[in-house]
Amino acid sequence: MRLINIALVVVLTVHSTFSVDKNNFKTCEQSGFCKRLRNLKPEKSQYSLNLDSVFVHGNVLSAEVITVNHDTENKNVLWHYALKLSALVDGTFRVEIDEAEPLYPRYRTQLSLDGEPKPDSLKLVSKENGQITVSNSQGYKVVIRAEPLKFTFLDKNGEEAVVLNDNAQLFVEPLRVKNSGDEENAVESDEGAWSESFKSHHDSKPRGNEAVSLDVAFPDADQVYGIPEHTDKLNLATTTSGEPYRLYNLDVFEFELDSRMAIYGAIPVLYAHGSKRTVGVFWHNSAETWVDIVNYGDETVVGSLVNLVTGGQKRRVDARLMSESGIVDVFVMMGDRPSDVFRQYTKLTGVAPLPPRFSLAYHQSRWNYVDEADVRAVDEGFDEHDVPADVLWLDIEYTDGKKYFTWDPIKFPHPAEMVANLTAKGRKMVVIIDPHIKREAGYFLHEDATEMGLYVKNKDGKDYDGWCWPGSSSYLDFFNPAVIKYYTERYKFQNFPGTSKDVHIWNDMNEPSVFNGPEITMPKDCRHYKSPQDGEEGIASFWEHRHVHNEYGLSYIKGTHEGMMARTDAHYRPFILSRAVFAGTQRFAAVWTGDNMAEWGFLAASVPMCLSLATAGVSFCGSDVGGFFKYPDAELMTRWYQAGAFQAFFRAHSHIETKRREPWLYDATTLARIRDAVRRRYALLDFWYTLFYEHSIDGLPVTRPLFQQYPQEQQTYTIDNTYLLGDKLLVSPVVEAGVSSVKVYLPGRERRELWYDVDTFQQHSANGHIHQDVNIGKIPVYQRGGTIIPRKERVRRSSTLMTNDPYTLLAALDVNGTAEGTLYIDDGETFDYKSNKYIYAKITFSPDAMTYKLQNNAHYPTRTWVERIVVAGIKTAPKSAQLIQGESRSALHMTIHRGNDVLVVRKPGAKMAADWEIRFTY
Repeated sequence: MRLINIALVVVLTVHSTFSVDKNNFKTCEQSGFCKRLRNLKPEKSQYSLNLDSVFVHGNVLSAEVITVNHDTENKNVLWHYALKLSALVDGTFRVEIDEAEPLYPRYRTQLSLDGEPKPDSLKLVSKENGQITVSNSQGYKVVIRAEPLKFTFLDKNGEEAVVLNDNAQLFVEPLRVKNSGDEENAVESDEGAWSESFKSHHDSKPRGNEAVSLDVAFPDADQVYGIPEHTDKLNLATTTSGEPYRLYNLDVFEFELDSRMAIYGAIPVLYAHGSKRTVGVFWHNSAETWVDIVNYGDETVVGSLVNLVTGGQKRRVDARLMSESGIVDVFVMMGDRPSDVFRQYTKLTGVAPLPPRFSLAYHQSRWNYVDEADVRAVDEGFDEHDVPADVLWLDIEYTDGKKYFTWDPIKFPHPAEMVANLTAKGRKMVVIIDPHIKREAGYFLHEDATEMGLYVKNKDGKDYDGWCWPGSSSYLDFFNPAVIKYYTERYKFQNFPGTSKDVHIWNDMNEPSVFNGPEITMPKDCRHYKSPQDGEEGIASFWEHRHVHNEYGLSYIKGTHEGMMARTDAHYRPFILSRAVFAGTQRFAAVWTGDNMAEWGFLAASVPMCLSLATAGVSFCGSDVGGFFKYPDAELMTRWYQAGAFQAFFRAHSHIETKRREPWLYDATTLARIRDAVRRRYALLDFWYTLFYEHSIDGLPVTRPLFQQYPQEQQTYTIDNTYLLGDKLLVSPVVEAGVSSVKVYLPGRERRELWYDVDTFQQHSANGHIHQDVNIGKIPVYQRGGTIIPRKERVRRSSTLMTNDPYTLLAALDVNGTAEGTLYIDDGETFDYKSNKYIYAKITFSPDAMTYKLQNNAHYPTRTWVERIVVAGIKTAPKSAQLIQGESRSALHMTIHRGNDVLVVRKPGAKMAADWEIRFTY
């Protein structure tokens, strides 16, 4: 036990230094495959297409690819590969290159896709002059040059949009037999061919080198985006003078800003954007991945040389993706606008399902609320100080000795009663469940996992033993169907006493984090379950952790999701929060940006970090309000609440060693400002809920970069401190101390957009940057002219208690005096909406009438109604207004505020369960 305590003290000491120890994490030079592949830069690709092997059937072109030794007179064929090019719906293509007859199967990523992609047709257009041309049903073409191999994807105008292997950086290292002496002799000069070491950790590499690489060129692109999670800007930087971007899920204590280092998330999707088009590539690979970027428009040495040679600036961005294992499996998404390509990506990996409504409200957390009395005091504190809150969170200390699915018998002896006290007020609870399982005799989960063989194995086939919060720990292997079955059962209410449908789950440390492991994670040569195949023995009978690493957190939250669904027979929607992120995570969980600090830079970084995740399918994102480490002063805390109120996931959270910081522990003035920020969020909950419903239907980000809505406006391409919620609100959080004015960009000059300050209804014409005066109580938020937003102004202590409260509809008019919006309503917690028990309505305003029309044949018996309509930008006030709903007609009372051209219709009383219209006369 003393050893456990010593280990945990060391970890906590590291947590207290407040600076990342880079020595714990690899550079490209220290990562064998990255160093090896990055240094390989041939002038000509060794890969060629065998034209005689080409066969097109249905939506697939298949062919043989060979590698050729160009240094020999006879061009000896070295290796054979199988090429498969598939046409998929919505203008997406898939390119797969695998060994034709591998020594044993290479790993193919299993969990990121949301089902099998839907096929499109593929037609052979021509086969001549050493190349093949095929096209899909939408008119996109792919030209495949045979020697050296190159793939050119043409847009509908016949222009090059994406090019694969233009820079001859396609490599698929073939699997080989390990002969005696290979490891000592470094076969064929391959550094670390059969083993590799980092610090004191040794990786046995039983399969040898098996890396893959591909270069992707984006002609006419100005910027590239994506590959979250990183802490630099939204638009990706040229990497030639430094480290590539790294995608490898890691628990990086006190991660630093403006860095390309790997942290908790790894989503290998890239988007390229310019005024001509937007395109994307999804690198379907779950192994450690490094990405180099060269933007020829950057002011770099490379860019300057190219400009000198070409006689001007070259509009093109090149990327190179390098992974430790797997096959070449890349989806090319042809766009051609940002919204198109974002939809294409979520068609592949899925959308966030409609979350329970409470999860969009305010969450209060800390490591840790110490006991039931503490939980009760915090709960009552929100009521006493009139601050709304929906969820209280418990970190690891609620458990019995850090054994998950248990409660501390002294500190939390009555969990069911504690939860019931919260739910009586409409509140919920979230408790943490981490993947590390305490290796303690008598702990049922450990005993079961040991007996049933459910743990990840080490390189020797024994249960892997690592160190995390409980000390000695093992990890369930969620790639094993038996683990999923067993783990799902753990969430049943009878197996987790004290929980109910109102207790939800937080999955932390699921990269996985292993304190004594290489790079604070699991060794790459650990073994995972593999479906048995006839005749497969030895290393062919399991997958290594190196193959599945970035998928592990996804496999874990998928298991949690199945357990949460099963406990209520799939009646209630679960809420899950995950720290590890991979492609497809959005189907199961929300995410947060990890263990940030109470510093202004981390507040500022939360905006591009969540924007980047949103473009990669993960809209349900936020940061720890106030910062996890350190203590925010009153100004920083105020600004963080104001920013958090306009991020999808809104949670305050802090480290166990920090000073308590519930809102009422600040001075009265700061408390009032925090209360105002939280109340702003609650007033807009139905707007957020509608956005998430629409995301679940069309796949577009809830939180959007400006270039998504204004793709021709070049000034938006590098703006990442300002963003849109849907296409209706523009938000620019204040992220600097002591400012009285901030610079905000208002897009849409060519569209003659109008923007309305949500606090004053002051109207601004889109004209680029403006200087917005701010005080400590204000951040710049604008509603776009031409939109209608639903609000609920009767803010109560939890969102549940606001269910039947009336709406205020806020219409901001465009230059034509019109506006439109939408509203989604259901019960907020069940899956009944899938049985048509919901309302989705379109609201329109013109000078003659305002209409509310149901867009579905569903029925939901809501008791909500309209208590107020506010119209901003009214130029000519109507003389009268009449509500028409069914057979009923009633005159309405209106007032006009000439100072800011605002019309207010008071208490029209229109019901949300049926169509209605308000007619204006002049």
